[in-house]
Amino acid sequence: MPRYRTPSGIDEEQLWDQFRSGDEVAFARLYKEYVQVLYHYCAHFTADRALIKDCIHDLFVELWKHRQTIGQTTSVRFYLMASIKRKLVRHLNAEMKFSSQDDVENDREWLPGCAPSYESTLISYEEDDHVNSCVAKAIEKLPRRQREAVYLRYYQNLSNEEISSLMQINIQSVYNLIFGALTNLKKYISPEKVVL
Repeated sequence: MPRYRTPSGIDEEQLWDQFRSGDEVAFARLYKEYVQVLYHYCAHFTADRALIKDCIHDLFVELWKHRQTIGQTTSVRFYLMASIKRKLVRHLNAEMKFSSQDDVENDREWLPGCAPSYESTLISYEEDDHVNSCVAKAIEKLPRRQREAVYLRYYQNLSNEEISSLMQINIQSVYNLIFGALTNLKKYISPEKVVL
């Protein structure tokens, strides 16, 4: 079974074990690797940026506090995403702030964009930027659960089994959400909208 890697390519299990043994550098690296992933994931549930930042901060404080009793994991990304979702949902329930599907603010930041390029690739960049913009607008139109499934599958590369566990739905529902999302995206993205 292949070992999972952090966004920058570090072996997750090794980093996790170093953190659990009290390595402060590994803990700081863990935070740096996953803070944006967790932030963008939480943005699917609430537009309250301060709450998201507080939850992430609290999660990492608790991780450090309980590092000696935390168990091993084969997927640090999955562990952290499941943990932050539970924490955020508890806060949202306590504050009665659940928003409807269409009230969730969508940050385009989580969509992978192209880095600014030099003159030789400027045209390619503009085309990619335009396509990304079309895709981002189409994704914004998806229902919240479809957006979440697409984000987890295609932007976080989680397996359908991991998505099923994280979203607390069965595997068939994961397939249905992703299929429904792709079907909707085909409706929202017509060739004439994508062509410059």
